[in-house]
Amino acid sequence: MDPVSAFISGFKIPIGRWGKQFFDFLTTNFEWFFNSIASGLATALEGIVDGLLWLPPIALILLIAALAWYLQRSWKLALGVTIGLLFIVNQGLWKETVETLVLVVAAAACSMAIGVPIGIWAAHSERGYRFLQPILDLMQTMPTFVYLIPVLILFGLGIAPGLIVTVIFAAPAPIRLTYLGITSVPTPMIEAGEAFGATRRQLLWKVELPAALPTIMAGLTQCIMLSLSMVVIAALIGANGLGKPVVRALNSVNIPLGLEAGLAIVILAIILDRMSRIGNGGAK
Repeated sequence: MDPVSAFISGFKIPIGRWGKQFFDFLTTNFEWFFNSIASGLATALEGIVDGLLWLPPIALILLIAALAWYLQRSWKLALGVTIGLLFIVNQGLWKETVETLVLVVAAAACSMAIGVPIGIWAAHSERGYRFLQPILDLMQTMPTFVYLIPVLILFGLGIAPGLIVTVIFAAPAPIRLTYLGITSVPTPMIEAGEAFGATRRQLLWKVELPAALPTIMAGLTQCIMLSLSMVVIAALIGANGLGKPVVRALNSVNIPLGLEAGLAIVILAIILDRMSRIGNGGAK
């Protein structure tokens, strides 16, 4: 090592030690808080999974197919959903698929509940969006495995930390796309609403949000896809679902199991993507 590099590295900033001290402080003083969050989330998610698994697979498949038809008014989509889910049952991965479905839907719902209001606020506050930009860049560019360290320390193993990691990973998408949708509303539409005496709330609900809805729904689709991409990583911290057989297949080089689980994830991704699009049913 050259003298200059040796001199610089000799005064290393102890980021790692400071981080450890910070998390030691949190776990020492607020362990009860993080444990209660993890316990509450786990109880709710596991309760939903148990309730869905209580139904016969055929009944749940027909309910999902009916929901697909209601959302998109497409019998072809409903038939495709039925065939795809029956194939998953045939492969013996129904329980894992239900667990993954609950985790993905919960993560997407939480991400949208967090992301849409923040995106609306950022669209109406230029200073706020400038503040958010580096945070969103950090969340989207940081390797996903880095999230696991603090989440594991604070929340332990299980489905709850899997949900939290997935929400952290997926939330930037609806924030950015909601911001984009609101800021892309044509100025004449805003001016027309103001000319008719609309308040700021009325402008938001009756002008901006309807005009930005396709972009916001694109954020939902992105949320779902990002959540599904975290399935395997969530399995590494104790979340059940289709990620577990993938991890087992990787550890044992079990090609058939990995192919079956991977194909089930692909089928689930296609189903959720088609159901969440604004189609004929959503356009009415």
